[in-house]
Amino acid sequence: MAVTIIDVAKEANVSPSTVSRVIADSPRISVQTKRRVREVMERLKYYPNFQARNLAAKRTNTIGVIMSHSTSLAFQNPFFPEVIRGICSSAHSNQYGIYLSTGGTEEEIYKEVVSMVQGKKVDGIILLYSRVNDRTMAYLKEVKFPFTMVGRPYENEKEISYIDNDNKIISKNMVNYLEKLGHQHIAFVGGDIDFVVSLDRLEGYKQGLKEKNLYFIDEYFIRDEDFKTKGIKSIQELMKLDMPPTAIIAHDDLVAYEIIRYLEDLSINVPEDISIVSFNNHALSEYVKPPLTTVDISIFELGFEAAIYLYEQVGSDQITIKHHFVPTTLIERNSCKSIKFEK
Repeated sequence: MAVTIIDVAKEANVSPSTVSRVIADSPRISVQTKRRVREVMERLKYYPNFQARNLAAKRTNTIGVIMSHSTSLAFQNPFFPEVIRGICSSAHSNQYGIYLSTGGTEEEIYKEVVSMVQGKKVDGIILLYSRVNDRTMAYLKEVKFPFTMVGRPYENEKEISYIDNDNKIISKNMVNYLEKLGHQHIAFVGGDIDFVVSLDRLEGYKQGLKEKNLYFIDEYFIRDEDFKTKGIKSIQELMKLDMPPTAIIAHDDLVAYEIIRYLEDLSINVPEDISIVSFNNHALSEYVKPPLTTVDISIFELGFEAAIYLYEQVGSDQITIKHHFVPTTLIERNSCKSIKFEK
């Protein structure tokens, strides 16, 4: 016969309501009582029926996690497994489950989020992206459903809780880093400008050039769409300019890996002939040839803190809007070369 909450209460010499409060980790129950009740639960092998408890509380103890692409595409980018690892770590500590989106297009993702909200499948949602004019974000804001974002919102920034890196400052600092090495001809490759992270990194690059009295040259900016469709040809055209760049800022490590491969095919060596820096510091970046200089953006912390912000909203009548930039670190490896004293 299954052990019940009443059996636990009798054995621990407390009321059934006290056992319920212990299960919910209520601050009204003393540490000593919690310890005694939990010891009895473990000895009797009593497992709380969280589904029944959540139903009574009108909660699912599940959070929705929404990616910008289908799962099959998203998991090709090491950013998503790592940020989800951060969310899962926080969710486990707070007894939450994860409902991962599977939509393959922007429209499918929107419909799935509407289904999550209207079907009461989740208590809150984390958007793992920030898109320009995003219909899904606008819907969540309109229906006042708890949500947080990994990424700075394109608009209504002061009305939405989000976690991000200060991408403008980071990108500006990367220009400064390369200029100190003697580089004055610096290109920027990749980044889908439908996403705020790409807009911010591009803007920081432009600001960095301006502060160093360097000019933004349109030919030095390879747009994400051109990079994807033209491939090696886009890099070949860049390096055949009358004044080719001596350094490249790649939008992220995946783009950097591809650039290095194209350059190798063109018999152009990194860093002997051109330097490369990037963002994200994926695990592979230490092992590519040459090891990549890149900015560690604390991906795990982005996910972990986004989840914490969401829990604070769930079940709260007064939602406090919070914003936070997670610290970053430039990891210097071997993909950059000083040309300061070269003639």
